[in-house]
Amino acid sequence: MSEFYKFFSHKQCEYFPCHKTDDPDNFNCLFCFCPLYLKGAECGGNFRYTEKGVKDCSQCMFPHERKNYTKMMEKLRQK
Repeated sequence: MSEFYKFFSHKQCEYFPCHKTDDPDNFNCLFCFCPLYLKGAECGGNFRYTEKGVKDCSQCMFPHERKNYTKMMEKLRQK
């Protein structure tokens, strides 16, 4: 079974990569807007809250790492 659906890299995007990375060939754009954002502190990523209470995910690479597709899907299934 093909697993191409687990990874997409849009290197022509004007924002690519949207996070600093040492491995742009494995930067996954599939979750361009992280669906775990709304899980707040339960997302499992590397985030912080700003002084105004806004969740800042600019240092988080979790959804963009090729190896994390399955973990992302598991997190999305959690209630």
